[in-house]
Order: sequence, then C-alpha cells, then structure tokens
Amino acid sequence: MAAAQVIDGKAVAESVREEITRRSQDLLENHGTRPGLAVVIVGHDPASQVYVRNKQKTAEACGFHSVKHDMPEDTSEDDLLAMVQKLNDDAAIHGILVQLPLPGHIDESKVLNLIKPEKDVDGFHPINVGLLTAGEQSSALVPCTPAGSLVLIKRALGKNLSGKTAVIVGRSNIVGKPMASLLLQESCTITIAHSRTKDLPEVVRAADIVVAAVGRLEMVKGDWIKPGATVIDVGINRVPAPEKGEGKTRLVGDVAYEEAAEHAGAITPVPGGVGPMTIAMLMANTVTAARRQLGLPEAHPVF
Repeated sequence: MAAAQVIDGKAVAESVREEITRRSQDLLENHGTRPGLAVVIVGHDPASQVYVRNKQKTAEACGFHSVKHDMPEDTSEDDLLAMVQKLNDDAAIHGILVQLPLPGHIDESKVLNLIKPEKDVDGFHPINVGLLTAGEQSSALVPCTPAGSLVLIKRALGKNLSGKTAVIVGRSNIVGKPMASLLLQESCTITIAHSRTKDLPEVVRAADIVVAAVGRLEMVKGDWIKPGATVIDVGINRVPAPEKGEGKTRLVGDVAYEEAAEHAGAITPVPGGVGPMTIAMLMANTVTAARRQLGLPEAHPVF
C-alpha cells in the first residue's frame, strides 16, 4: 500500500478556479470589465485541440470573455504575426496564448516575442522570464506549470519552504528554469539536474522537494526518493493501454509512481496532479493581466 499522501491537483485547481471566478465577477461588477483571453491554435494536432478546448471551457466557466482563433496548418508566419498584433491592439483581450507546438515553417520565438509582455499569460516572453529570474515576481507573469507546481508544494508542506532542499530534474525554459527561480525566491536550496547529471539518483535522493520535468517515461525511480520527500511529477507520457481496448493509451509521468509513493511523504499523480493546475494558473494570470491593464492594485497571489 502506498504510504505517501496523494496531492489532489483536481481539487486544488477547483479551489483556485473558484477564487478566480470571484475575482472575475468583481472586475465585471465594480469595473465593468470581463477578463479577456484569446487562444490561437494553428493546425489540427489532436492533443493541442484537447488542451485548447479545456482552456476555453475553463475560461468561460470563470466568466471570461473567451476567444478562440483556429488557423489552418498552412497559415503563413506573417499571417500568424498579424493575428497576434491584432490581439495586442484589442483592449478587450487581456491575455494572449498561442498554443504550441506550431508548424515547422513558423518561428515560435518570433511569434511568442511579439506578444505584449503584459498580455503574455503563458509567461514565455523574455521580459517576463527576466523579471522572474531577477526576483521581480510581483511584476512578471509567471509560467503556469511551475506556478501551479508551487501551489501544490505549499499545499503539501505549508507556505514556509525556507531551507528546504529542492532538486528539479529537467532544465527547460517552460518548467525547469522558472521552477528553480520560484523555489529560490522561497529560500530553498536549488539544484537543477538533468539526464546528463552525474550520479543523478544520489542528487535526487538529497532532496526534500523533487520536481520531475524531464519528459522521460518513469525515469525517476522509487529508490531515488528521500523518505518523506514531496514529489511533483510534471511529466505527461502516453503509453499503450491494451486493457482499455485496441489502440487505447494511458498517461504516465516522469516518476515511477507506485515505487516512489512507497518512499515519498506526498506525491502528485499523473493524470490529476499538475495538469489541472496549469489551466487554473492560466486563468489566474489572465485576471492578473486584466487588473494590471486597468491600473488596479494587485490582488493577493493565489500561492
């Protein structure tokens, strides 16, 4: 029987969405503004379409002005840039999200860098990255997955993380690096590890907090986990699930869950852990962006 507390990302995300809905209602009732979120998707990648539908459904449930722009696979880079600029100029849109990945003929960085930093609710613009890295978190829009992961860590360990040792397995710009910045600001001692780290199991074994975001199926094994550690599994990997029927798949993370749960104090499942939090924090960023664009004081952070 697994010993670890299972961190229920769905339940935590629901509480965040309830708070964001209240803040959205406040903006409408007291300031005459509905938070506006525009999602742009190019092509018909099935996984991307599912993500976009979930984001749009959640935005509508939170009371947002929700807009979706479906563009064909052969959309030119210039046409996509023109769409982004149109949304930059639209005062009713407070947050812009361009769903990744984009088709190969489009330069992703050129598109993401065109989004106004104050509307960059994904937190990928170099200005938001720089603000976060410089410790100016209150001025940045923080990437949603690391922000959601931090909420889950605090739900497991409490708000004071000072002095905790954290190992992040994965060095991506989307998760690994911003996660390190967030935990550093919480006065944790940080190690960013990756597939080429020497003695990786020993490095991970020293951590009070493990964030696995390396994109490799069940790479982090149970005996890598320090007894009582908090484990946040960001990985989403599809594997065959013949027990569900021919051609069916299921999701598993970057952590060998059953093994790790025998050692961890708390652990996120896949699915049902970090995933729901990513969308919830996108909604939080949209409300934050709307308040800033209206010149309103910051609401207290959700984490």
